[in-house]
Parts: sequence; C-alpha cells; structure tokens
Amino acid sequence: MRRYQKYNLKRRLSAPGSLNPQTLEELAKAVVYTGNPEHKRNPGDFGLTPPAQPRRGKTLCDTASIFRRDDAIKYLRQGILKGSVSEQFIGGWPKIIWAVTESGIPLEAQRDGEGSYHGYPMPPEDPMAAEVKRAWGL
Repeated sequence: MRRYQKYNLKRRLSAPGSLNPQTLEELAKAVVYTGNPEHKRNPGDFGLTPPAQPRRGKTLCDTASIFRRDDAIKYLRQGILKGSVSEQFIGGWPKIIWAVTESGIPLEAQRDGEGSYHGYPMPPEDPMAAEVKRAWGL
C-alpha cells in the first residue's frame, strides 16, 4: 500500500547562474498573478471569484501579510530575477517560482498557464521551504 505524499519531493531549484539574465528580465516583466481564492481569507484587491474561499489544509496568503495584488506580483518578479525557479519549464515558463518575504516567509507559485501563476506561503514543515530560504541566503 502506497502512503500519501504531502509534498512533491521532485521539485528542484534551477542551478545558480544556469539561466540567462536577459531571459529572466523578460519573464519578470511579463509574469501575471492570477491568484486562487482557496489561499485567501480576505480578498484584498485580488479580484478573485469567489472573492475569498479559504479551503481547509491550504496555506493562506494572509499569514504572510500579502493582501495586495501588487505585492504578489512583486514577489513573483523577485523570484524570477533571482533565478529562484524550477528546473522544469513549460512553454518557456518555469513550472514553479519561489520567493521569500521581507519577514522570511518562503513562498511558492505554481504555473496556471502561459506566464500566469498563483502562489501561497510554504508550510514550514515542507522540506523545500528550507531549501528556498538557503538559496535566498537566510
């Protein structure tokens, strides 16, 4: 019988310096935050439908003090510019983007479509959270 795996252990950060800085700048300019109501207690200015629909077991952006779309986009762009993206790309876009808030909370954003992502704070027990913080020098 196979046990349920809570975290995807196949996630990998791209090797430092392996991505073209110009490509990263282009991606950072074009990235879009779509959001997901399951990761919001307060809808803020995310324009989600339904406005907020937290789901049990989902981490909430509220816990990382992310209440504005501009903040979410800022973290996406920072993650891309730092090269804090997955090894796996789909259609020229990384499957996952990681960032860390000013207060040290690691974030993960998953690709929803070409250039669009939704993100959430990573649970502290997720092994990848520690790896992301190390990559950010924390």
